[in-house]
Amino acid sequence: MATFLLDMSPREMADHLGEALRVYVSAMGYPPGTERQRAAMWLEHTRRNGWKAVAAFRSGADSAPGHLGGDTTVSEAGTAAAQSADAELLGVAYGYCGAPDQWWQQQVVLGLQRRNLPEPDIARLMTSYFELTELHVVPSAQGSGLGEALARRLLSGRPEANVLLSTPETSGEANRAWRLYRRLGFTDVMRGHHFTGDPRPFAILGRPLPLP
Repeated sequence: MATFLLDMSPREMADHLGEALRVYVSAMGYPPGTERQRAAMWLEHTRRNGWKAVAAFRSGADSAPGHLGGDTTVSEAGTAAAQSADAELLGVAYGYCGAPDQWWQQQVVLGLQRRNLPEPDIARLMTSYFELTELHVVPSAQGSGLGEALARRLLSGRPEANVLLSTPETSGEANRAWRLYRRLGFTDVMRGHHFTGDPRPFAILGRPLPLP
């Protein structure tokens, strides 16, 4: 069995959307059917400036290009589709350039303003950043290093000054997502933030790019 990472084009993400959303639902513990509510939004995100996605697959072959731990980058048209056709999708990560017209940025800026962060500091934080929008690994493959491998591949070579993300608050930061983000050097930007329409508190975390 070989586990490997592939960069995904928007078309390849669309082709694997059902699998990717099932990973998302299982990793987050959401009820079945949630994937149907998110599909259109994930597709819309592929059209945003600077969008990038990486997926982790497991196949029966022992010599798949881009084997986990290597530095192979898949860029040839159709290569990812050929390699992943008979492979199991284990994890997915994607993001894009943050921008003032995006709902997530507007919500975060509003939260920072309510906490009286000076406007120059808000502008410095939000002017050049990559939003790490989704990062998920199926429960059966968690703890194997896939999450960190996906994050590092996704953030490699980004031109933005910072990377930002939001994650649900957890008592004592006691889950794998929080441990991963801390291991990668993410620090607190804002804690206990509530996005409109969601009763859960979220943490906004960030760090400079590139990763070490």
